[in-house]
Amino acid sequence: MKQLSRRQFMGRLGTGVFVTSISGMLPRPLWAATGDPEADILKRSPLNRYNLDIAYKPFFIKGKEESVRATAINGTVPGPLMHWREGETVELNVTNSLMDTPHSSIHWHGILVPFEMDGVPGVNFPGIKPGETFTYRYKLKQSGTYWYHSHSVFQEQTGTYGPLVIEPKNGDPIQAARDYTVMLSDWTSDGPHTAFRNMTMSDGYYNFQQRTLGDLARDMKAQGVSETVADRLAWGKMRMSPVDLAGITGAEYTYLMNGLDPDANWTALFHPGETVRLRFINSAAMSTFDVRIPGLDMQVVMVDGKRVKPVDLHEFRISVAETYDVLVRPKKDQPFTIFAESLDRSGYARGTLSPQAGLSAPVPALRKRPVRTLEDIGMGMMGHQEMNGQKMKMDHGKQHGPDKTADTIPGPAGPEPFRPDDNVNTAMIVMNPKDRLSEAGIGLGEDGWKVLTYADLVNAEGQPYSSKVDREMTINITGNMERFMFSFDGKKYSQHPGPYLFRHNERLRLWLVNHTMMEHPIHLHGMWMQIENGQPHDRIPYKHTILVKPGEKLSCLITPIEKGDWAFHCHLLYHMEAGMFQVVRVS
Repeated sequence: MKQLSRRQFMGRLGTGVFVTSISGMLPRPLWAATGDPEADILKRSPLNRYNLDIAYKPFFIKGKEESVRATAINGTVPGPLMHWREGETVELNVTNSLMDTPHSSIHWHGILVPFEMDGVPGVNFPGIKPGETFTYRYKLKQSGTYWYHSHSVFQEQTGTYGPLVIEPKNGDPIQAARDYTVMLSDWTSDGPHTAFRNMTMSDGYYNFQQRTLGDLARDMKAQGVSETVADRLAWGKMRMSPVDLAGITGAEYTYLMNGLDPDANWTALFHPGETVRLRFINSAAMSTFDVRIPGLDMQVVMVDGKRVKPVDLHEFRISVAETYDVLVRPKKDQPFTIFAESLDRSGYARGTLSPQAGLSAPVPALRKRPVRTLEDIGMGMMGHQEMNGQKMKMDHGKQHGPDKTADTIPGPAGPEPFRPDDNVNTAMIVMNPKDRLSEAGIGLGEDGWKVLTYADLVNAEGQPYSSKVDREMTINITGNMERFMFSFDGKKYSQHPGPYLFRHNERLRLWLVNHTMMEHPIHLHGMWMQIENGQPHDRIPYKHTILVKPGEKLSCLITPIEKGDWAFHCHLLYHMEAGMFQVVRVS
């Protein structure tokens, strides 16, 4: 290993030692090192000062150097584990050593901070110019599992991300003998700029799982000729494919677990009979994962950094930017595979929970690629309509728009009808969006085991906010996949007349309606969203990122407590860059 400069050496202080992993790959911090006892968070102490340096490093997968350089933090991908304690003030000195970029940045995902510390260039700070250092400083108001990442162009895709763990100030009520972070991500060998250009040039560029003549014959036999033909014509009219489930697939992506490819087999150690806490973080750019550990039951105890009433399950879907803390209790003296399968079944990330290093368990076969139906996207055989200037007949109930205020709204009024003019950014409108919180999602729920849904989540931390709702508003999730345009309310970020306006300390009911055929993880900076999932008001769960299914409508309650400008966007990185981004102004 080459000698470190004084500045690089000082940057290591407070971040933990790093080691070079097997196969000559990019060095990994100890928390991500395979089979190392120091990966256990319980063996680490919280710190409140970190020096972080963002710089280019070569990246290796399967022993071969890739053509894309990593934008690594302190020389590693993922970056250092930030380990803090609730109630303390942290200081984070971030240096941008990427000399050929306009700026870099770090956003503290899910952390409640003053808007100047949020780290979104062009929204609430100018970014960190090459060679400069920016100091983030704020007091911690929460505990739990979170993560951090760059908010500058495509740096998040090329490695600028890492985990955050904040200890509760009065001791952790979730008890475990071992505590590991499991960070999922994706890596493109084409590089993000090339990948983005490929997707904008050709819809489904990376999808090699298209339907075949054999599929057509099977569908005609199972469903009948007329129904099959009508279905194919409907999809053709919308210029969409029911098997375009992910913008980039495993044909291009390598799926990583703590920065390691599946063959490298990241390993976490345990002794039989112990309770093990696994903090799953999806830091991918574009990939949603379905997670299970064959042979072990799981118990979800925390979601997006907030405790929930424990839910026993066998599988859960984790979208980009979400975090799920689960407990497992392996009793047998044998290894277990931690399996994170991509939503489109084109690949997986994999690791092992093992009583000793060097062991592995059978890796499950990939399941069959799901196929969307018109009902899956909220259309039905006659319920779809292209944006071609025709008048739309819609009836979603009583309106309570952004400028309408009520002293008390006894119950949800429903989302506002979406009536845009002819707009090239919106390929379709879902006329009858559905409540889908109790659905597991496409490709899940038919394997005979329990799959987590949002409807299962019960807040275990209480409710400091009033049950009175002051106002309702609707934001529509829109897009045109053929043109690779993604937007809110039919307008890309560059086309919006101004920010969405939230009122300081109001209790806002925000409706999200998905008018596209894809899932979108929607992230709101600076405040919590609480999904109205059928639980009593004081038990609705907190979320910083909500995966909205195709054709779905859902509502969440928000109390904006920090004034300023905040980012609101789809956390699929390429969708955000294509226009699904907006600013929320709290005043």
